[in-house]
Amino acid sequence: MMNIDVLSIFPEMFEGVLGHSILKKASEKGAVQYNIINFREFANDKHQTVDDYPYGGGAGMVLKPQPIFDAVTYLTEQAKSTPPRVILMCPQGERYTQKKAEQLAQEEHLIFICGHYEGYDERIREHIITDEISIGDYVLTGGELGAMVVIDSVVRLLPGVLGSEQSHLQDSFSTGLLEHPHYTRPADFRGMKVPEVLVSGNHKLIEDWRMKESMRRTLNRRPDLLENANLTDQQKKWLDKLINVNE
Repeated sequence: MMNIDVLSIFPEMFEGVLGHSILKKASEKGAVQYNIINFREFANDKHQTVDDYPYGGGAGMVLKPQPIFDAVTYLTEQAKSTPPRVILMCPQGERYTQKKAEQLAQEEHLIFICGHYEGYDERIREHIITDEISIGDYVLTGGELGAMVVIDSVVRLLPGVLGSEQSHLQDSFSTGLLEHPHYTRPADFRGMKVPEVLVSGNHKLIEDWRMKESMRRTLNRRPDLLENANLTDQQKKWLDKLINVNE
């Protein structure tokens, strides 16, 4: 079972997200245990102060090191597994990818630090974290929403969480490409028909069609992904034909 601890001064933000859909089912199945902690509880003054003015002046407030250091130390000492990955949600971190989600899904214990205000005391970044993650090139009010995104993308990859163990293998980015189009019944909806190959019953032709469409969609929408895609010789031939058609 994976243990996920979240340090936030707004723990109530996580109640709705973790209490519904796949994230709730994952907890009920015993695949994951969530622990949301208000790190004000670790502040060492009676006012539970977690932020202060920055040295050198400037706008905004900075999260103090003491409450977060003490909280992470406590959680690490309580851990019964290998040392946790301590993840700082920060717009300066590495851009989050499906590959990173797959990597984190192999861990037993994750600790997320969600900041607010102007930023973190740099000693937090330098001494206690293992990963800095950004979910995009923009700034949010705090790290909570970003942590929810990462948690959702990781938990759905845990064994037994999705209905089928194969469900996530063809997800966009899992293969290095965008996912192929999907269709369901009816086969003819207001004159818009499902591609004939999908109702042919020929699994080899269906597999080939899906791969070609995946490559077509990637070429049209995210051609940058093809630069590092690990393609077979057959896939390279299909890609060449697609490029020639587009030219």
